[in-house]
Amino acid sequence: MDFTERQLEAIGIVDDLLPDYSAFHREIWGYAEPAWREYRSVAAYVAKLREEGFEVEEGSGDMPTAFHATWGSGGPSIGLYAEYDASPGASQETVPYRQPREGLHPWAPGFTDAHSALGVGALAGAVALKRTLERAGGGATIHFFGEPAEKVCGSKSVHAAKGYYDPLDAAISFHPLSDNTVVGELGGCLYWSAVFTFECTDDEPWLTVDRFDSAEASQHNSVRSPGAVDALALMISTTKATRENMFPRTGLWSLNEVVLGGANATADNQAPRISQIQFSWRSPLVGIQEQIYDVLARCAKHVAGITNTVASVRWVTKIRPALPNLELARATEEIMTSLGPPARDESVAEFGRDLERALGLPVSEQPFLGVLDTITPIEVRDARIRETIPPWQDCTGADDYSEYSWHAPTVRFFTAKPLLKQVPELSHWSNNAMNGLAEAIDPTWVYGAKIIAATALRLIDDPALLAAATEEYATRFGAAPEEYRAPMLPADFAPPVDLPWPEYVTTARGYEWVLPTTGDLGERL
Repeated sequence: MDFTERQLEAIGIVDDLLPDYSAFHREIWGYAEPAWREYRSVAAYVAKLREEGFEVEEGSGDMPTAFHATWGSGGPSIGLYAEYDASPGASQETVPYRQPREGLHPWAPGFTDAHSALGVGALAGAVALKRTLERAGGGATIHFFGEPAEKVCGSKSVHAAKGYYDPLDAAISFHPLSDNTVVGELGGCLYWSAVFTFECTDDEPWLTVDRFDSAEASQHNSVRSPGAVDALALMISTTKATRENMFPRTGLWSLNEVVLGGANATADNQAPRISQIQFSWRSPLVGIQEQIYDVLARCAKHVAGITNTVASVRWVTKIRPALPNLELARATEEIMTSLGPPARDESVAEFGRDLERALGLPVSEQPFLGVLDTITPIEVRDARIRETIPPWQDCTGADDYSEYSWHAPTVRFFTAKPLLKQVPELSHWSNNAMNGLAEAIDPTWVYGAKIIAATALRLIDDPALLAAATEEYATRFGAAPEEYRAPMLPADFAPPVDLPWPEYVTTARGYEWVLPTTGDLGERL
């Protein structure tokens, strides 16, 4: 396709932004703050947006590390977003050998699937779009969201429930990944997450024989409640034992758990008072999601009875499966193909070969996956995924971008970042090292920014495309199950920002990686 003058102008603006935004990317990469705790990252984004002339609502949706920035008026309302949360346990310096970042705990956070590049690419695309509209005229409204906690699919379900996406006419979702492609029919599945808390209140005494329950008895050898640690251990083992009874293996679904901090360590002679465990599960159908939760809740109630604790549950998120839009997907694919994958300096390949040497692998002339330099057509991507799922399943994986797709026509695309072909796992330290290397990662987000700006301008300047995408959206929305048409969280949902998510803090001992105190424990089971 031939680009319009306005599209060419926006593409050129992205190139002009590169030096400044490369440094900005390195700044966000250096913060590496995890879910719900991206304080320095969000402050940097807000400052950048205000400098550019956007109006910014900080703390949107009652989430301290979220924001909603707007610019312009009239015309189509285009939704874009940044993510900037890192993954605990993934700290890695930009060096071709295993080395967590200096001065931090080895299991501090780092970027695995490059949310640092995702956010900066989206911001560069939004700024290029704004400057083009500002210079050339043409009404449009840009809505740019700061979306924290994507690693637990946290913020977009909240923004959706509170009405932030309702004004949108279209939305564009970008993510660095393993190849250059646009999502077609097979988007993300449902993802739900909840934190179960066990508290040992001793409201019901565990020992009922008076003779052995006296003030004279030693606290160190008297009978005590099993308490919250036992509850945690039993919850883990019980849910492992019942997993095969949660739902039959007729489709692809998964359940994962992680333990939150409990603050019991300095009172070993007392019944541990509190423990918390987060469960997150993905599947293609709401019925599967409900069945899994039902089993989890039953396990928690029985565990509480065994351990003399009370159980509570606090929801983290509930997201819906993605609603595809092929009209918009094909338009974006045309832009991606016309731009073509970006070139990278030979120094990136040499860095990759150094990584192979550090891993004891054969050294390759071309160390990266071949898809880095190609574009995977929509139909090829869909066919590749279709081979791995049952015929009745029409979604895969999970990402909360899908919440946008229920409010407006939404396109989702990926741009490739370098991945070692001999170690292609996104979370492997060797690939994380390249996420901080400007020569390796900048082309990934620059490509994404150009596609974002050019796609948005096509939507603004081509009413027929927007009308076709909107018609498809309305048709698919009308045919969708009733339970997906409204957000799955209530409008008054309190985001779980007060739970003990890990974070960086400054104490008398310096800058540390710690767990904060807990807050609202949710509903008693």
